[in-house]
Amino acid sequence: MATLENEVKAVKQRFEIIGNASNLIHAIETAIKVSPTDINVLINGASGVGKESISKIIHNLSTRKHGPFIAVNCGAIPEGTIDSELFGHEKGAFTGAVDKRKGYFEAANGGTIFLDEVGELPASSQARLLRVLENGEFIKVGSSQVQKTDVRIIAATNRDLLERARESKFREDLYYRLATVTIAVPKLSERKGDIYLLFRKFATDFAEQYKTSLVQLDEEAQQVLANYPWPGNIRQLKNVTEQICVLEQTPLITKEILLRHLPKVNKNLPVLFSGRGSEDMSERDIYYKVLYDLKKDVNDLKQVVFGMLSTNNDSSFKQPGHDVAIKQAELRILNDSPNIEEQPVSSLPDVHYQSPSEDAQEHITIDSDDHVQYDENFSLEQQEINMIKKALLRHNGRRKKAAEDLGISERTLYRKIKQYELD
Repeated sequence: MATLENEVKAVKQRFEIIGNASNLIHAIETAIKVSPTDINVLINGASGVGKESISKIIHNLSTRKHGPFIAVNCGAIPEGTIDSELFGHEKGAFTGAVDKRKGYFEAANGGTIFLDEVGELPASSQARLLRVLENGEFIKVGSSQVQKTDVRIIAATNRDLLERARESKFREDLYYRLATVTIAVPKLSERKGDIYLLFRKFATDFAEQYKTSLVQLDEEAQQVLANYPWPGNIRQLKNVTEQICVLEQTPLITKEILLRHLPKVNKNLPVLFSGRGSEDMSERDIYYKVLYDLKKDVNDLKQVVFGMLSTNNDSSFKQPGHDVAIKQAELRILNDSPNIEEQPVSSLPDVHYQSPSEDAQEHITIDSDDHVQYDENFSLEQQEINMIKKALLRHNGRRKKAAEDLGISERTLYRKIKQYELD
């Protein structure tokens, strides 16, 4: 244990890694342990956390340290040329191929190739990469000759590759080939105790580079620095530190000065009912959240309306409390935001309800007195259409006013008009 601790300290000093967070130390320890082997490693972490630094640790502590190390950003290479970049091409293989060219896998023979953002590889490249992982073979673009290469592959991603595999965007067999060992690099927000240490390191470096005074943060500014979410991670912290060093004339940075250099972060993002934070939400999770809220709104509306329909067909049917509840439920369904219930009642449109007659039509209709009539099998879509029509009629076709009346954005109203062909 003591030996491993000493190795970690030596690695941190050699590769200028700042921080003492336990999750960061665990990532470094794992990199040290796997470096003498040739097994494939998958590094997981958000953009800007320093995944390439972990790959360099593995390479420089391995038996391949005297061989080449090539880092490739798979997301930055156009899909049409990535096979040529990775595996090379023959002369005349495609328009513009005036000469044969070595690919990265051929050039990295005997060394290590680091595939950053490997989840962005197109399907054809994934199949070629799988062949390299299985038997060390590849074929250049425009060639039929099989070539051999001896490279160690370290991949990195900021995406959930298994999720992408379920969406048929990434090969599951390729994932298991790449992820023989996985290393998770923590976000900067998960290393709060390291944030100020990193700031001081960057501030010292920039003071020497730009020949300026060394800046320091007061106690309040340090708290702001530690509590900021840092969506861009270490890369963002470095950029903010550089701005402060260049633009500020005072060596003591206060909370007010620091806040001028920190972009505002929207903290009112949707949160899943499972309790996970919004930072962990995928696009699919957000869709599930919206659908869950929509289902809840529909059930609430049905409960209120069916309760009213079960009452007698006299004047007691129309109760103010029920009107408000239905209006709120209707507008929550029509609006994209689940927080429509926070709007004041005075902003809701004046909709009147009548009990359905025996010969009621199949859908909702608006009578000559501008009343809305429902039958027991009303259509929610038709109800939405009639509400939009009524709002537009009330405001003589002025969509901005109609949107305000409905409690939705003007953009949402335009989309609904186009959807229902109400032009």
